[in-house]
Amino acid sequence: MSNTPYSAAPDSPTDRPAPEEAPSSIESRETEGLSQGAIVRRKFFGHKGAITGLVVLAAIAVFAYSAQGFGPIPGWWIHNHTSSGPVVNPGGAPTWSLANPLSFGEHPFGQDDIGRDNFARVMKGVQISLMVMAIIGIVALVLGTVIGALAGYYRGRLDAFLMRVTDGFIILPTIVIGSILGKLVSGPNFSLFGLSSAVYMAPALAVVLGGILWTSLARLVRGKFLALREREFVDSARVAGAGDFRIIVKHMLPNTMGVIIVNTTLLMSQAIVLEAALSFLGFGIRAPQVSLGQLINEYQSAFASRPWLFWWAGLFIILIALCVNFVGDGLRDAFDPRMKTVPSLRKMNRAARRSGLTAGQQGTGRPDSGADAQRSRAGGEPRDDGREASH
Repeated sequence: MSNTPYSAAPDSPTDRPAPEEAPSSIESRETEGLSQGAIVRRKFFGHKGAITGLVVLAAIAVFAYSAQGFGPIPGWWIHNHTSSGPVVNPGGAPTWSLANPLSFGEHPFGQDDIGRDNFARVMKGVQISLMVMAIIGIVALVLGTVIGALAGYYRGRLDAFLMRVTDGFIILPTIVIGSILGKLVSGPNFSLFGLSSAVYMAPALAVVLGGILWTSLARLVRGKFLALREREFVDSARVAGAGDFRIIVKHMLPNTMGVIIVNTTLLMSQAIVLEAALSFLGFGIRAPQVSLGQLINEYQSAFASRPWLFWWAGLFIILIALCVNFVGDGLRDAFDPRMKTVPSLRKMNRAARRSGLTAGQQGTGRPDSGADAQRSRAGGEPRDDGREASH
């Protein structure tokens, strides 16, 4: 065999794909031909944390509303959050334990001093906290989107005025303002439409908190509108005779939905923690209404002696906040086109099998493999590092 050296020609770009471009090409191949909405749904439902958070949050909501009922619809649990009865176990200890997990008993979360069922109170607190979180998210969504869209689209004096108002809300301490407004909302008792003022306490507090938590969303929407205002499709719509309202609603707002949805979900996770903090301080939901923060405030003295009264409410606050955060992370990854997911080795192998023969093995009639490529290179193929190869 001849030992005559020869110069190795570098591999052309078409001979083998660049390793760093393989995950991106596989991802683009999987989403090829799909609409933007289908791509967003595919990314979101492929996010394991977001799906887990969504399932757990839905399970908590269904369990709480079905257990205690909603409005005129009764629940399946035998106790409600206001009724009291004889204390079953000493100290009101839970009738459910890990020793016999299939037997819940009459009071699985225990009882308080006057015999009220803690499970019923926690489920009612979950209902109120979820309602407050949803109302805060809706109010902040409307205010932040409208103010940010108007400031970003019209600019000029209106932009300066709205942003100074936003800055004024930003510098205000949220917990202090929320405490003052929460105290005003839960003022003297009155009757409206045949219902006590206690029924309106939680929605009113949620509207007040939503009215001071919209600032971050407004600034983000304004920045997005400032960028979209200079795009070609906006100029085309304006030349075609579309009015400002149509341009904002039909052309610019859909391109901002990713920012709006993601930040609203993250705001809702902050909202439930803020409501719990206000209720814990005594400025939020108060008796006869029940919320998770109000339960922690009421049973804080039982932290050491009867922890089951304290920990269940705190556990559900943590679960709800984490679930909403996971859903927000999934929505952010789904709507942001810059987020590139790196496929696993199994997905890359499956994509390689779907693509059929590789460029280097089209003439041999069999798929290429990493081991074959290494043996082929070791057998004397030209190296791409410029060194000589001997036979």
